[in-house]
Amino acid sequence: MSSQPLLQTAPGKRIALPTRVEPKVFFANERTFLSWLNFTVILGGLAVGLLNFGDKVGRISAGLFTLIAMGTMLYALVTFHWRAKAIRKRGQGNFDDRFGPTVLAITLLGAVVATRYDFVEG
Repeated sequence: MSSQPLLQTAPGKRIALPTRVEPKVFFANERTFLSWLNFTVILGGLAVGLLNFGDKVGRISAGLFTLIAMGTMLYALVTFHWRAKAIRKRGQGNFDDRFGPTVLAITLLGAVVATRYDFVEG
């Protein structure tokens, strides 16, 4: 038997060893995606309620909430696929979402303000 190590490299050169990605990382990404979709379904339900039982301003607000819900669904899907690709490639970096919740809160604030004030009739 030889007493030499199994992995030999030139001095100063690093060896790339495969790293294992825990399954909980994949499931956390899916859980986040499903959480965003849950919110969009609730927002869509609010839009349907405004559409069915609201007046002219309610219908406009329902349209705004529907657009926000569809935009949020699209954003959640793109973010899910981006994170899944980065996880598969074992990307090192931040997977946190800095802009999504902020943009969502601002657009929801705009839709609520449009619901509250009657801009259509003057």
